[in-house]
Amino acid sequence: MAAYSFGWCEVGGAPAVASGGKGVRQALAVLGAEAAGAPERAGVAAAVAVELVHAFSLLHDDIMDGDGDRRGRPTVWKAYGTGPAVLAGDALFALAVETLAAEPGGAGAVRTLSVALGDLVRGQADDLLFADRPWTGPERVRPDEYRAVAEHKTGALLGCAAALGAVLGGAGPETVAALDRAGRHLGVAFQIVDDVLGIWGDPRVTGKPVHGDLREGKKTFPVLVALGSPMGGRIAGLLESGDAPETAAALIEEAGGRSAALAEARRHIAAVETALDDAPSTARAADELRSLLGYLVRRDV
Repeated sequence: MAAYSFGWCEVGGAPAVASGGKGVRQALAVLGAEAAGAPERAGVAAAVAVELVHAFSLLHDDIMDGDGDRRGRPTVWKAYGTGPAVLAGDALFALAVETLAAEPGGAGAVRTLSVALGDLVRGQADDLLFADRPWTGPERVRPDEYRAVAEHKTGALLGCAAALGAVLGGAGPETVAALDRAGRHLGVAFQIVDDVLGIWGDPRVTGKPVHGDLREGKKTFPVLVALGSPMGGRIAGLLESGDAPETAAALIEEAGGRSAALAEARRHIAAVETALDDAPSTARAADELRSLLGYLVRRDV
């Protein structure tokens, strides 16, 4: 089941060719070690651990969200059943902790991972609650609540990746904290850009249907900003009915949702740059971290 979740095999074990993914968390872990002045191999255990945790979180997320497909294949719980999928996720988590604990400096690394996991779980819990909250009125989801969830669900593990690499590389607490902060801001910026692409992105680039997030009724940042505008009532009506997503997208843009989202992403990108300036690091690691930042958030939006 673990191999299937990584795309290494088909159901039953027949070999498969995995896409490999973006490798963002692994890259951050290795660069975190390099930023501490350590050899890049010092970050390998951190890279393995965060990828195991990411896979664990996806297995459980798919069950909670009821998602039947991921990357064009049945999700693990669909292929093997809910109980086995939960256990597979638990096993991946346990292996992540074991991987870090076996390293020199592993105790500090496990503590760093534990903090990130606590935030990730809190973010997922809040995200589940968002789905049942109304589009309008005093109980609606506010943009500041969204930012907190994005930091916890997406940013915590990115920050943890860079911080873990630095911990295993022997970095001091200031460097570790600065890299964690950079990763968290990066996660929020990445998530907001993803939200923009989820409404207005080119399907040939994103691999998602146009207006896909609106059809699914997702409470994304551009939508939440637009709901607070004078056009919010009309937009909410379209979202509740599920009709005319193209009209809803046009109204959200007219209400400033798209421009506000991109401005918010830029603010978090600037915060990443500030955090990297605060992290004493080798010139090469700093340059590569900034290149990775550009790759992640300066997409075709």
